[in-house]
Amino acid sequence: MARDTEVLVLGGGSTGCGIARDLAMRGLEVTLVERGNLTEGTTGRMHGLLHSGGRYAVSDRASARECIEENRVLREIAGHCVEETGGLFVKRPEDSDDYFRKKLEGCRDCDIPARVLSGREAREVEPYLAKDIERAIEVPDGAVDPFRLCVANAVDAERHGARIETHAEVIDLLREGDDVYGVEVRHDSGPGKRSHRTPGTTEEITADYVVNATGAWAGQIGAMADLEIEVRPSKGVMTIMNVRQVDTVVNRCRPKGDADIVVPHETTAILGTTDEEVEDPDDYPEEQWEVDQMIDTLAELVPILEEARTIRSFWGVRPLYEPPGTGTQDPTDITRDFFLLDHDERDGVAGIASIVGGKFTTYRAMAEEIADHVCAELGVDARCRTADEALPGSENLADLENAMDDFGLRSPIARRSKQRLGSRAREVLETDEPNPVICGCEGVTRAEMQDAIEQSGSDLNAVRIRTRASMGNCQGGFCTQEMAHELHPEYDEPTVRDALDELYQERWKGQRHALWGEQLSQAMLSYALHATTLNRDSDPAGRDEDLEYGAFDAGPDVGPDATDRTPVDRRADGGEDR
Repeated sequence: MARDTEVLVLGGGSTGCGIARDLAMRGLEVTLVERGNLTEGTTGRMHGLLHSGGRYAVSDRASARECIEENRVLREIAGHCVEETGGLFVKRPEDSDDYFRKKLEGCRDCDIPARVLSGREAREVEPYLAKDIERAIEVPDGAVDPFRLCVANAVDAERHGARIETHAEVIDLLREGDDVYGVEVRHDSGPGKRSHRTPGTTEEITADYVVNATGAWAGQIGAMADLEIEVRPSKGVMTIMNVRQVDTVVNRCRPKGDADIVVPHETTAILGTTDEEVEDPDDYPEEQWEVDQMIDTLAELVPILEEARTIRSFWGVRPLYEPPGTGTQDPTDITRDFFLLDHDERDGVAGIASIVGGKFTTYRAMAEEIADHVCAELGVDARCRTADEALPGSENLADLENAMDDFGLRSPIARRSKQRLGSRAREVLETDEPNPVICGCEGVTRAEMQDAIEQSGSDLNAVRIRTRASMGNCQGGFCTQEMAHELHPEYDEPTVRDALDELYQERWKGQRHALWGEQLSQAMLSYALHATTLNRDSDPAGRDEDLEYGAFDAGPDVGPDATDRTPVDRRADGGEDR
């Protein structure tokens, strides 16, 4: 029976895109389907840390070793996606000396470069550390842009012949007897979808082999073919600050817990995180670990956070997996290792395998392992090359930096563009046309915006993850309409309005539970601008009945226990991005 594709990859996060790239580079015919945009799930909701492995050096050394190995690989193949910030595990007076010693020993045992600094030396590295920090362990943590990295993998997969279908939701696995031979997908009618089919229609895609790389949703996908996959989704809440209060990843040197890390990321700092097991990765409890509690706890490490403005909060779901029978109760104790589930060997169902667990830092190793498995199943003799060949944009970065002109842009704008585009910068930015700045917060120019539109169509959220436009201090208040304007005249007015609505709603929902102090003023300014200039005088998320407008005028609570950080609405709406 003829198949539509050799390998069908389910999931457009880092692992799915990494698998598509790996298999396509080995010469296989690959189709990837994703229900939303690329990075729609866990990948787009991470805290931006490129792990050295130090966080797991005491509790999970297998994961720690995987992280440091892949940390080194990603610095080589994805230089334009990685900032080498370095990391510190800092010890406060009340923290355990014994745990500090175990952390240092664990790092060295896992081949993680680790150096002990005095409190004074640590503050020379990171001046805003608290004065009572006693010691620190320096490790090679970094910051990574998950959007840029995921898209680069997808682009390279396409260059090698893969078909990437976004806004294509899997609604059924096709199974005949003990064989899975494809999926049925429903094509979404969202703006700018990258699909070859009419929105609202369904399609059966048949394949010689199916790879389930849907992370926290792997259990739901498996259930469509009566396969039990014991994923234990764990929710983590993160908060984004208005500027970079630190330039180094700051971890608290104690056993894993809530609010113990600050990650500098692009123009912001991300505070994290929490660890709460949930039943359904799409269904979150209404209560949320309070943003102000996150700030208070981390201000013990970096006191300047008390003076900062919170611009949004978001959550992500870790796709934790624990082999049956382990019985761990606390999600923080579940291994961060990854597992390949061969459903033929495990369940007697051929034609499908799942890859579960793991971390963003180890996505490439996960992809390599399952690609090796798929090739063995299909009788293909081809080796993995993803650790050796640079991703698009990361080729010859040193030569680029030494030789490239600034394309007539102001230096900070040119620097930001070069960081995002890497070796593609000359190709994208060399233009004879006017090239004004569209997003001032992130320094995104028209040329870069048009390049992203050419890749992603009218979907402005897809443009956002490629450029970071609308992800800065104003959270799109000043640039979303300018981004929409760039769609004209190629797209008609209804399409442009729909794209603007979708982008503005996505920008708004992560701010809804961070509305106090200066951020409330910023949100009201954006609201007023859009209401008066675009006639958008309703709740941007389309939930007028949920927003307590009276609280805008009520001010903070009054009383001896009141603080100046009283949120208007702390509902955990989501906010999948940064």
